[in-house]
Amino acid sequence: MRRTSDILIVGGGAAGLCAAIVAARNGAQVILAEQNSRPGKKIHVSGNGKCNITNRHISPDRFHSDNLDFVTQTLKGYGYHTVEEFFRTVSVVLTEGREGKVFPLSYQASFVVDSLVYAAEEAGVEIITSCKVTHLSREEMNFYAETSLGTIEASQLLIASGSSAAPQLGGTDSGYTFALELGHTLIPRYPSLVQLVSDASWVHASAGVKLYASVTLYANGIETAHREGDILFTKYGISGLAILDISREVSTRLAVYEYCELSLDLMPSFSKEQLTKLLLRQCKPPSQKPLSLWLQAFIPKKLVPAILTHAHIDAATQAELNRKEINKLVHTIKHLKLSISDTRGFEGAEVSTGGIDTREIESRTMASKRVKGLYFAGEVIDVDGERGGFNFHFAWVSGIRAGKAMASKEA
Repeated sequence: MRRTSDILIVGGGAAGLCAAIVAARNGAQVILAEQNSRPGKKIHVSGNGKCNITNRHISPDRFHSDNLDFVTQTLKGYGYHTVEEFFRTVSVVLTEGREGKVFPLSYQASFVVDSLVYAAEEAGVEIITSCKVTHLSREEMNFYAETSLGTIEASQLLIASGSSAAPQLGGTDSGYTFALELGHTLIPRYPSLVQLVSDASWVHASAGVKLYASVTLYANGIETAHREGDILFTKYGISGLAILDISREVSTRLAVYEYCELSLDLMPSFSKEQLTKLLLRQCKPPSQKPLSLWLQAFIPKKLVPAILTHAHIDAATQAELNRKEINKLVHTIKHLKLSISDTRGFEGAEVSTGGIDTREIESRTMASKRVKGLYFAGEVIDVDGERGGFNFHFAWVSGIRAGKAMASKEA
C-alpha cells in the first residue's frame, strides 16, 4: 500500500478524530492512521462508559504544564461553548452533571465514538485501522510515514498519538519518539490520575473499605498537597477520587524525593474538638463493651485494628478510656499515616504528565515552531488537566485548532 494525502493524522483518539473532522470539513484531504482495530478506544471506556466529554468550568488553573502561558493562550476563546458547538455538529447533545462534568445526553461513550467516526467518514476522511506507524521522516516538502500497511505520504502531519497512559487501551510513547526524531524536546512524563501503592500491611487488611476523607501529601516530611473526597483501600494500596486528584503530586514527587506519606483525616466533617467531645460523650463508664466494637460506631470495622495500633492502645481494652487515650484516638483518626512506595504506573493511569515542550508549539494553530507542516494535538503535548473532563476538553480544543490550521495551511 502506498497512499498520498494533504494531511496525515497519526492517532485516532479524541484529538485526532476531532482534527480530522474539522480539516476535512474545511476542504482538506485527510488520512487518519489508527493502530487499534477501531478509533476512539479510550473514549469508549471513559467515564465508566458514560464519557465525561468536558466541563462547564474550563479555566487554565485546572491544567498543568511546564509552560502554563501556552495553556492560557490555547484555551482563550475555546471554552465550553466551543466544544458544545462542535458536538452539536456531530449530533451529540450534551448534559451537565455534578461538579460541572458534561456528558452526552445518552450517557453512552460508544455513541460518542460512533458519532465522531461517522462524522469523519461523512466529511471524507479515510480512516485506516490496525495501521501502526513505525517511522516518520520529512524529505523536501513532504512527510513520509512507514506503517505496518505500507507508506503514506502527506504535505502536512499531525501527531495525535496520545501518551504512555493506559497501554492496554493503545497508549503509546511512539509520538514522543517521532517528535524527538523530528527535532523536538520532551518534558519528563509521569503517571497521573492513578492509584497509589503502599506496602503497609494494615492497608491490605482494610481492602474494600471506602469512605470520605481528607488527604494531605508529605514529601520528605514537607506538606505539598491536599485533597478531599472518596478514598478506597485496596490489596495494593489506595484509590478513590481524592487519591486520583492528588496522584499527580505524588507521582512527580516520588521521582525526586526519598519517600512520600499521606496523612488521612477519616472524619473531616468533625473538628478535633468536636470529635473529642463525641468520643467522650460515647465513652461513659461503666462499660464492658470491647473497645474494638465501641470504635465501630465511628470507624469501619476493618480499619479499627489499624486505628488502635497507630494509637498504641490495646484492642482488648474495654470502652472506659481516660482523656489521654481519647486524645490519642482523635489524633489517629484525624492523622492516620500511610507510606506510599509507588503508583500503579502508566497501566493504571488515565493520563500522563509531561510530553512535547509547548515552547516549541504555536498555541493558536498547534503548529511546530521547528518543522514546517508539522502539528501536534492532545495528550502528546505537555498539558494535563484535572479529573472531570478537562483532559478531553484540551484534546478537542487542540484538535479543532490543528484541524482549522492544517486546512488553511496556517503555521
